Amino acid sequence: MAEGHTDHDHAAHDHAAKLAEFLDRHPRALVLTGAGLSTASGIPDYRDRDGARRGRPPIHGPDFRKYEHVQKRYWARSMIGWPVLSRARPNDGHRAIAALEKIGRIGSVLTQNVDGLHGQAGSHSVLELHGNIHSVVCLDCSALFPRAFVQGQLADANPHMLQLDATPLPDGDASVEPAELAEFRLPHCVCCAGTLMPNVVFFGDNVPPARTAIALDQMERADALLVVGSSLMVYSGFRFCRMAQASGKPIAAINLGRTRADDLLDIKIEESSERVLPLVVERLERADPERVTPTIQLDGGTL
Repeated sequence: MAEGHTDHDHAAHDHAAKLAEFLDRHPRALVLTGAGLSTASGIPDYRDRDGARRGRPPIHGPDFRKYEHVQKRYWARSMIGWPVLSRARPNDGHRAIAALEKIGRIGSVLTQNVDGLHGQAGSHSVLELHGNIHSVVCLDCSALFPRAFVQGQLADANPHMLQLDATPLPDGDASVEPAELAEFRLPHCVCCAGTLMPNVVFFGDNVPPARTAIALDQMERADALLVVGSSLMVYSGFRFCRMAQASGKPIAAINLGRTRADDLLDIKIEESSERVLPLVVERLERADPERVTPTIQLDGGTL
């Protein structure tokens, strides 16, 4: 057993060496992150290692806006599942990406995640492609509210839901049976009594044009693409691999399992990002000790 662990350690260091060389050659790389980065923070992933989606079909934005029963399904499940997401904290992968930004070894971060963990970890140049689950918007008057405030509304209006035991699902969702929704009361905007919706891009909706324009500009300015924890099955992420390939920019990926862009990758590392990325930071700092670099506080100590 000990020998297996040693082999695994050697493999992780080999992967880190390869990725450190990649970032040393391409210090303006755009980092595109997905749900796999946040699993070590206790947030479930959407897909298995073959890229197949787990569980029941997701709620679609057009249906949410049109049907009250869809809104009830979303908010009931979110009421039970959101506390898990709200307690999530950045893991070593998030902190390593923030450190790479601070030492000038990457360009910017483009995340498909809505959990806000990059900001908590200290990254500054972050674009949340699909929004942030910790924000709620009124569809009628456009007022914005913290998700924690809406959780209080939900708890006050639906005390019978507080004791339900449900399995957490990705992005603050939870498995709640339809029978539980008959008496469920929706939250409403305290400004105009309008319909509340999480301030994220639902399936079936498009990323806002202004946000897309910024993301495309980031890819244009980058000298490479590094994918972390994404199967790239959703086109809003995969398109950046297509762009990188079309402009001759190399692509590296750290992902446990298949990605939609496997045939486009120059480097593919099947390893957990929270294990490899801190080793990458360590190697780059050792290679250039004169840089002023931060100390990264990792789960197991400092780096």
